[in-house]
Amino acid sequence: MDQKILINKAETSGIISFDLWDYKPSVDIAELDLKEHLFMGMIVKEKEFKESISAIDYSVYAGKAVALICSTEAIIPPWAFMLIMDKLYPNTIYTDLNSVEKVLLDLWKDKLINADLRQYKDQKVVIKARSDTDPALYLLATRLLKPFVKSLMYGEIGLPKVIFKN
Repeated sequence: MDQKILINKAETSGIISFDLWDYKPSVDIAELDLKEHLFMGMIVKEKEFKESISAIDYSVYAGKAVALICSTEAIIPPWAFMLIMDKLYPNTIYTDLNSVEKVLLDLWKDKLINADLRQYKDQKVVIKARSDTDPALYLLATRLLKPFVKSLMYGEIGLPKVIFKN
């Protein structure tokens, strides 16, 4: 009886999968809306603003990243942001004047930039396709991997789209 030997071409291809989600930060991101600390939700009155931000329990931000926003069209002077940062600094790991989504993206990019990618040197690499991943991460990963890899692809190991070959 003849036995057919099945060969998994994906396994024998030597392609390594690179999943951007392996680099997703696990930090909690809290949002702090300055609107709550403005007079009538629109105006920075120095004395009232200082009193309001001094009353915040900043311990709730301990070990978290903070997305600082203002959900109104208020004009906030730079010194007000400096006062908030002075209060947040000892508690938070990261603070930015941006949405939660943008803060997450910035932290994710930072984690990728600081990753040790030498393991991919001279390898055939496929960056795993995920529809829920910001395209900016694919852009950054390509820039970071290009100097190391033999070839870079997108998709899945079994059916990748070739981006480049060295």
